[in-house]
Amino acid sequence: MQSLFLPLKRKFQSKWKALRFQLSASNNPAFIGFYKYLYNPGKNSLGEFLSVYSLSKKADFTVIQIGANDGITHDPIHKFIKRDHWNGVLLEPQPDVFNRFLKKIYAKNKGITPVCAAIGEKDGSQDIYKIGFSDMRWATGLTSFSREKIEKAFEEGIVAANCAKFGLKIPEDKDQWISKEEVEVIAPQTLMKRYDIRKIDLLQIDAEGYDLEVIRIFDLPRTNPEAIIFENVGLNDPDYVACLALLQENGYGTRKFGPNTLALKKTAKVYNTFF
Repeated sequence: MQSLFLPLKRKFQSKWKALRFQLSASNNPAFIGFYKYLYNPGKNSLGEFLSVYSLSKKADFTVIQIGANDGITHDPIHKFIKRDHWNGVLLEPQPDVFNRFLKKIYAKNKGITPVCAAIGEKDGSQDIYKIGFSDMRWATGLTSFSREKIEKAFEEGIVAANCAKFGLKIPEDKDQWISKEEVEVIAPQTLMKRYDIRKIDLLQIDAEGYDLEVIRIFDLPRTNPEAIIFENVGLNDPDYVACLALLQENGYGTRKFGPNTLALKKTAKVYNTFF
């Protein structure tokens, strides 16, 4: 019986996702109003922190997001960008995802600049690797600078599970499993200078296992983001320990929220509320 309803469920989910995207992209008053007047994040959740932290800045909030993807799916900051009129730069290196989704969903948000690039130590270009036979959100979300990470997603059954979930078939020809694409790479200093970013209230990172490297190349004493949120699920234990140590050495307290970790300067006004 469940298999009979699965196609209907997927169709409904697809239509709802498309509607939600359109409501957000148009800055629909009902969509924005829901998050402004009715949204109530869970107690002691990452959403509660983001809501309180955002409001504490009184509409003077600057974000840099690394790995923005489509700008809305599984994105913890999207609702607050829209609700509280954040400023900043959102990076997504995949041209197709950038053009189809990210730049469209923020076209009406004047303070937000979507950029089709990846972050790196130096300006230039680099190959990224991705699932070669699907452009669904789960597939684009696995895109990485590391081919080995994509291969691991196949080995661990992550790709197979998603294919089964969405009714896809993995090609018999393994050459079709993984594709690569050359993308622009921009250094943090260039990014901040080019887009006149003078402070970073939040550095939001979803770098598919490269979160530690992103934090390192941002040169924390120099760029001084007040808050950092990164994914811990893609980091192995030694890298996660190294990441926490680096953050603590630079004056941050850290707190884990499921798959994400928050680092917040101990001098931040809301620090004692959440630590």
